[in-house]
Parts: sequence; structure tokens; C-alpha cells
Amino acid sequence: MNSSDFPLMRVSGLSKKFGAEEVLKDLTLDIEKGKAMTLIGTSGSGKSLFFKCLQGLIQPDAGEILVNGHALKKMTPSDRRDLTQKSSVLFQSGGLFDSLTVWENICFFRNGLKKISKEQARQIAEEKLAIVGLKPDVCDLYPSSLSGGMQKRVGFARAIANDPEILFLDEPTAGLDPIMSKEICHFISDSVSSLGATTISISSDIQTVERISDRVVMLHNGCFVWDGSVDQLYSSGNDWVHQFVNKLATGPIAIGA
Repeated sequence: MNSSDFPLMRVSGLSKKFGAEEVLKDLTLDIEKGKAMTLIGTSGSGKSLFFKCLQGLIQPDAGEILVNGHALKKMTPSDRRDLTQKSSVLFQSGGLFDSLTVWENICFFRNGLKKISKEQARQIAEEKLAIVGLKPDVCDLYPSSLSGGMQKRVGFARAIANDPEILFLDEPTAGLDPIMSKEICHFISDSVSSLGATTISISSDIQTVERISDRVVMLHNGCFVWDGSVDQLYSSGNDWVHQFVNKLATGPIAIGA
């Protein structure tokens, strides 16, 4: 079977234990190319661990992750480098390096993958800053002089600096006020559309989920309990999804209760 016949990513029977505790339980999921999928779930549900498994940062105990039909765990160092060049991450905290200027931060990973000149790097940084609504004079500032919202914008500019095919977004609007949160979601949607990228996100904010997602998958207690389009969130018929979208403090005692 040709790799083009596969979804962008295919997860089959993925499980992960820490000690005697099984945190991820026989997870199976296809992630289609060009779509925006968001993982939701309460704290401790396993979504962050699953997120890291998808990035190849944590090796599952069982199961398989295929990227374009190729097993992640069997990839050669060269294959891994190719995958790294095609993917990027927006960290929850922004993840900026305090000792580097804004433009150096934006091109840090891209320059590590393929050496480019200082002039090229600065030009790329200015182009990506423009996408997130920041002017070129921000380039020479250090992260410590930026507001939280500006740091998040710079973090997103860095995430799209290599024009990624796969974009991982970890709580992209965490800690932002409603206005800045809406702006970040706007930048994400526009940039992803122009890049044709596939986004895999984690979000605890229902408005962010609605703004950036095509598809929503809910994890609870290490299992997928719901998978549907963003338009179905409020009519899911699932108790745990109902809890999430209505911001309820407690959920059902058991699935389907």
C-alpha cells in the first residue's frame, strides 16, 4: 500500500504504564492531513502524555504510531530529521529563550535544521512577526521585555518559521485575556489555512476549541470517550463532553451514567 493511502498519522493500540498504573489504554485514532484536531479532557486524563507520544518524545509500551504510513519507532535518524523539519510545536509557556532576541528565538530551530545567514533569518523573523501582528522593531527585543500576549505571539511566529506540515499546539491561549486569546486563535486559523498544515492541539478552553478545531477528541481516564466534529460539541450526548463544554465542576460517576 502506498504511503499516500494512509492518514497523516495512525495510532493503533497505543498503551502506556507508569508503574502499575495504565495511563493510556489501547488507544486507536486516525489523524487526517490538513485537519485541525483538538484533544480535550480533565487534568490527569492522559492527553498531555498522548500528545508527547505523538511527537515521539515518549515511547509507548504497546501499540504503534504511523506517520505517512511509516512507524515512528522504526524511523532512522535521517527519517527523524525529516519529520522534525516538517513539524513544529507551540509550547504552553511560549518556551522562548531569555538570552536570545526575538528574531534569534524565531529562527532558532529552523537554523538548527538548515543553516541560514543572519540576514535570511532576520527576514524570516520579520515575515512571521507580521503574520502575528508585530512590527519589525520587536526583532531586537528580549523576551523579558515583552508582555505575556506578545510572548505568545512570538512563540507562534517561531512555531511557523519552518512552514510546518504538522503543528502541535499545547494550550495555545493559556494565560491570555479574552481579547488576546481571540487574536491568537485568529492567527492560528489563518496561518494553518495558508500553510495547509495539520494541527494537533490540547486546549482546556472551550472558546479556543471552537475557534481552532475541525474535530474534537475527548480523553477520559486514558480512553477515548468521544470523537466528533466541533459542531457536535453541544449535542454530543456524552456526559463528559457535556461537563467540559458547560464548565461543570463535576462529571458523571461513570461513562454513560
